Amino acid sequence: QVQLVESGGGLVQAGGSLELACEFSGTAFSIPAMGWYRQAPGKQRELVAQINNGGGINYADSVKGRFTISRGYTKTTVYLQMNSLKDEDTAVYYCHAYYYSDYTSTGDEVWGQGTLVTVSS
Repeated sequence: QVQLVESGGGLVQAGGSLELACEFSGTAFSIPAMGWYRQAPGKQRELVAQINNGGGINYADSVKGRFTISRGYTKTTVYLQMNSLKDEDTAVYYCHAYYYSDYTSTGDEVWGQGTLVTVSS
C-alpha cells in the first residue's frame, strides 16, 4: 500500500517562511511526478506546484517567485519552500504523486492527508 506522508505545516506570520515535506511510502516502479495542491475554505482545490522526473516544473501564477518546489535525490520526497507568505496562502496543502506500481501498470495517483498552513497578518 502506498501513501504520502506530509510534514511542515503550521502557523506563520505574513512575510514569513515555511517548508513542507512529503515522503512517498510504499513500493513503486516509478514516480514520474510529485506536487502540491491547496484548498482554502470555501474554494476548490488548486495546483500550487508540480515537478517531474525530467526536472520540469509548473507553478501557479499566484506563487511564482515566492515558492520553490524540489525533489530529493531518491525522487521519493518532494519539498515546497514557501517564502513571503501572504494571508491568501492560508489553506490545507495536499501532496500528490503520479506513480506506476510496476512496469505493466497504467499508472495511478495518490494524495496525502493534508497539512494546514495558516498565515496571520
